[in-house]
Amino acid sequence: MATRENPFGQVLVALVTPFTADGEVAWDDVEKLIDDLVSNGADGIVVTGTTGETSTLTDDEKVKLVTVGKRVAGDRAKIIMGGPSNETAHAIVLAKKSEAAGADGLMIVTPYYNKPTQAGVLTHFRMIADATDMPVILYDIPGRSGIPIQYDTILRAAKHPNILAIKDAKGDFSEVSRVLNQTDLMYFSGDDSNILPHLAIGATGLIGVTANIAPAPYRAMVDAVNRGDLATATAEHKALEPLVRAVMSHVPGTVAAKYILHGLGRIGSPRVRLPLVGPEEWEAAKIEDEISVVGEIAGLDFSNFRPDRNAAAGGALPKIAGTAR
Repeated sequence: MATRENPFGQVLVALVTPFTADGEVAWDDVEKLIDDLVSNGADGIVVTGTTGETSTLTDDEKVKLVTVGKRVAGDRAKIIMGGPSNETAHAIVLAKKSEAAGADGLMIVTPYYNKPTQAGVLTHFRMIADATDMPVILYDIPGRSGIPIQYDTILRAAKHPNILAIKDAKGDFSEVSRVLNQTDLMYFSGDDSNILPHLAIGATGLIGVTANIAPAPYRAMVDAVNRGDLATATAEHKALEPLVRAVMSHVPGTVAAKYILHGLGRIGSPRVRLPLVGPEEWEAAKIEDEISVVGEIAGLDFSNFRPDRNAAAGGALPKIAGTAR
């Protein structure tokens, strides 16, 4: 659970943002999903991150997701605002609004598309971290942002009093160990297939996509690592492997997670916002093949999976498009 030393928790879900069939935020589904996740072991929820389709959410929707998350989670889990923007000034505005809405922390992604130098990356992080009193997780995901947070930049960022952690989706395990040796930063695994290896070398926890579907096994995995029970942690890792493959291998994780959540009756629609689209027939078939071998995980019976390819087809535009400040 979250503590003074770790204000974020250990089992954090990179929350999908449920939409209606016409692309509006399905607020009832948001509430039900958050309550279900927190009730089944999640102690942190990252809203408006990549998995939450932050690029197509309006600022008002982002702030409301923080507000709704806090209301539903209460003191059971921390609400972390993800993103918030590749434009520093815009990110500061969103950070301040999120803090006022009750966010417990902020996850700042490396500036995407701009491809700044490392000096620009560091300045972006520092200025946003300066703008609020919230604890900060840096998000290192060069596959999406186009640039990594280099080792020396991590060391310099770690000196900021509000920057406490990194979400790692870079996959450089030797660098993780090096940073853990050289700083007090916490590491969160940002790669669902590598969560147990990250935990084994000292990571604090996870920020996972597949955890939208099955938070309880991740709770069991983290708890097992905490008490030094590698056998139990490994068993949970193995049981989760086909589900992770289904979510992360064939289409963007957001798309697959929504497809599976809808097939399990957990959200009312699998729709994503354009330019994301639902899985094509062959992609849906691969997801369904993976799900067929998942079996039962922590009380989740995947034999009840009833996918609806027609409901998932295509993408949607919100009635109020854009992300203006």
